[in-house]
Amino acid sequence: MKKAVFLLVLSFLAIYFASCTNKSEEYIDPRGTDYAGSESCIQCHKPEYDMAVKSSHFKATAPAVLGNVSGAFDSKNHTFVYDKDTKLVMEKEGDSLYQVLYKNGKETARYKFEIVFGAKHAQTSVYWKDGNTYELPLSFYHSVNSWATSPGFPADKPYFDRMVVKDCYACHSSNISSRTVDQNSADRNFMSMEVLDVIDKKTIVYGIDCERCHGPAKKHAAFHLKNPNVKTANSIVSFKSLDRQQRLDACALCHAGNDGMKLKSRFDFKPGDHLSDFFRETKSINDTAQFDVHGNQFRLMAQSKCFIKSEKMDCITCHNPHDNASKNRAAYSKICMSCHQTIKHTDKTLKSVSGSLLADNCVECHMPKKSSNAISFQLSNSKQLSNYILRTHRIGIYPNAKK
Repeated sequence: MKKAVFLLVLSFLAIYFASCTNKSEEYIDPRGTDYAGSESCIQCHKPEYDMAVKSSHFKATAPAVLGNVSGAFDSKNHTFVYDKDTKLVMEKEGDSLYQVLYKNGKETARYKFEIVFGAKHAQTSVYWKDGNTYELPLSFYHSVNSWATSPGFPADKPYFDRMVVKDCYACHSSNISSRTVDQNSADRNFMSMEVLDVIDKKTIVYGIDCERCHGPAKKHAAFHLKNPNVKTANSIVSFKSLDRQQRLDACALCHAGNDGMKLKSRFDFKPGDHLSDFFRETKSINDTAQFDVHGNQFRLMAQSKCFIKSEKMDCITCHNPHDNASKNRAAYSKICMSCHQTIKHTDKTLKSVSGSLLADNCVECHMPKKSSNAISFQLSNSKQLSNYILRTHRIGIYPNAKK
């Protein structure tokens, strides 16, 4: 009898703890109960997920753990010299990474890499302090394979007090929440009435994930797991169902600059919404404004005759949003030639550029790489500013490009 009771109790406990384990492992998205998390997409969309998880969208922000952080930490290329007495060194301690400040050979401060921004062209990082994040003064640039000053930071003195506020995360993450805190409540001896916006770490959803572009997916996943034979997307936003302007607005949310008057937070934007409800433009797309090549891809494209004359052209015409931009220029040329079959180059161009280049590399001449006026950096021991180089999305004729 005792043995039977013991086995009964043991079985009850096993079931109880198994139930607790399942509850603790159940995914809870900080955006709300309508969200399922990107990993729920693997069940039906594994090829798209496997591609997207490696993309720059997914890696727009990430925890600063080993494997996510670019740059050297244990070679000659891990030190930035400000002057003869001051240097900043990239150091690894266990599984943690730091930017360590030295004055006259002695360590005076160390700042831990907490979150990284970007992966493809360059990567900057932030550290946590008093409920907010602050940008580290050095970033890694793949174009020069070296550490250099973070955008806007000086090369003669290190600064650690540039706050990266919630709005900065709106194009680099899928969610982040904050709350306002009266500084007096945190420190009774502090007499200022300053109010701070404090970020909640637990609410960060790193990178631009599936649900940021397609909307909450819990109902969608549940429906299609129960109805696998239904091929029409249910309870989710398919870009095929959006009109051209809605598709453009979804990309322009983060690829049209941020100099308009903000009406709502980007985090409130859902696919299908209109960008005009979130930003009031201060510049006309059709004026002569020189939009920067960084972060202004939509506005530059919208100035192009190709876009103006087309009724269908949008970002997805050339780009797969689940993947990084292709390095295969010939593939882009095929897209160009689908509309420009009858266009011929001038005799002058034909004499100066090879036929194979003209056939397979439209973008090099008509979308050349240009310097960003918004992002520049300096290398250690260099007094010269280097500009961030990106391909312009203003399709046109550039006489000097063929050189």
